[in-house]
Order: sequence, then structure tokens, then C-alpha cells
Amino acid sequence: MTAPRDGRVVAVVVTFNRLPLLQRLVARLGEVRGLHEVVVVDNASTDGTGEWLAGQPTTGETPLLARTLEHNRGGAGGFHDGLAWAIDRHADLVWLMDDDGLPDPDCLTTLLAHGEDLDFWGPLVVDEEDPDRLVFPIRLPGGARVVGDVAQARAAARDGVLADVVIPFNGVLVTKELVDRIGLPREEFFIWGDDVEYLWRAREAGARVATVTGARVLHPSVGELGTPMMWGRTTYNHSPSDLKHYCMARNNLVNLRDYRGPLHALAFVVKTVWFYTFTRPSAARLRLSARAMRAGLAGEYDGHERFLA
Repeated sequence: MTAPRDGRVVAVVVTFNRLPLLQRLVARLGEVRGLHEVVVVDNASTDGTGEWLAGQPTTGETPLLARTLEHNRGGAGGFHDGLAWAIDRHADLVWLMDDDGLPDPDCLTTLLAHGEDLDFWGPLVVDEEDPDRLVFPIRLPGGARVVGDVAQARAAARDGVLADVVIPFNGVLVTKELVDRIGLPREEFFIWGDDVEYLWRAREAGARVATVTGARVLHPSVGELGTPMMWGRTTYNHSPSDLKHYCMARNNLVNLRDYRGPLHALAFVVKTVWFYTFTRPSAARLRLSARAMRAGLAGEYDGHERFLA
């Protein structure tokens, strides 16, 4: 194990209309040692979140600051603003998380103990109902192997660390130096793909990335992330939500074009056409996918607003 990281650590929480989960998380952050400040970005919630935050100057002994945005800018806009805010407040390290996660009380301490030589690193994200299972399976670097439970992840780790892989924005730490180097998340993405884009941008800039397998964030199950297609040979991230699908189709195509090249982008188009032609036939979804992809290629990022209530 390397020498522990030190410096000023600021947690950034992005929330939207999930006040009970936010209250649970804020209470837990008040128990975390080594945390200097918590800032919460409220995406114009309508469930009383802003009012509750206004009456919470601290959590435990840790200062708590909050701001409510004028309109919902999604996770991408929330993390864009929250990360900039934390840096403005002289953070050396920023701990990024959604409102539905719950870090173990020693999660930050464990991350810091392994972080001297890292720029962007985080914990295992485990199912709160089945803590032996990973909510987001991890594809191990250098091959096609995917691990789906904690035991497999820890067995694959070296000195408690899985190098070159992390699940972004679920309890990840990022250094001020890296933010200065690569900038902020792409706020125009709204949801879906902003975290992956930030990770790929960090890697392209030479960031040292890792998962610390002794650190955990509990998270509600998200079900099956990939719907099987092509006789089980691959999967597709199908969502019943038109908003989520629109953002996924637009942003994923842009990410693949920018970071993996035109062949990967074309393969994603082919998968989408196949999925909604044969696996889950839907002419409406094919039209929606085409609109989203055209918008992404044209650099137009306001089309998702039609789906916001």
C-alpha cells in the first residue's frame, strides 16, 4: 500500500427528487472521517429537497452547502457545476456521488490509503440488498472477462487495487490537478454517457485510474444493464424511458466516434437498428434513435428537453 493521500476533500452530491435517499446519504457523510465539506447540487427538485437543504448547515460536524439550480440539468449538468464549485472552494480532492449511493463509513479512508499514485479512483459499487454482488459489473482490463461479484473482483485485484478501471460518479475521487488538466464533465449530455466520457477523457490524458476493492458504496439494484440480442452474443442497453434512450443513443454515438473511432460508432448504429428491428421491434424507437443520433453528430444537445415534464 502506498502512502495515504492528504489535502482538503470535498464531497459533491447531485440530487433530483429523491429526498429520502438524499437524507440517508447526507447523514452517512456526517459519519465519514477525513471529509472537510459536503456540497449538494439540487437539480430543481419539486419534492421539498431545496427547503430541507436550506435547514441543514452541517451534517455531523462537517459543513454542508447546497444550491438549487433554476431548472433540471441532469446528472451531467449537476456534476459539471458541483465539481467546479468544489474546486472553487479549494478542494484538493473531490468525492463525486449520486444521491442513491451509500458509502461505508470507512470508504473514504480506504480510498485515501491507496491513492497516493492515483488521479481518478473509486470503490466497488455493491447491491444494497445483496452486498456480495456488484451493481455495475466490471470488465477487467486487457481482455473480455467481466466480473459480477465482490469475491471475483477482489481475487482479480493486486494489493487491493484493480488498475485502469473505475465506475465513475459513484463515490469516485478525482484530483484537482486532473480537473485542471481535462476540465469538467460535459454538461450538455444531460444524462447517460457523461460519466463514461469523463473517464475516457481522463484516460486519454494519461490519468492513473483504479478501483480499490476494499472500499464499498452500497447502491440500489438497477436490474439487468444489458438486454440480450443476436442470439445472446451481445447485449443492448434498452430502457423503457424515451428520455433515457434518446440521451443514450445520442451520447453513446458521440463518445464512440470521439474516442473509439468511426467503426465502433457504426457498429453501435447497426446494433440499434438490429435491436429495434428484430429483438424488440419498434418503428417508434427506430425513429427516436435516428433523431438522437443525428442530433449528436450535428452537435445539437437540446432535443432531450421535449421529454422533460
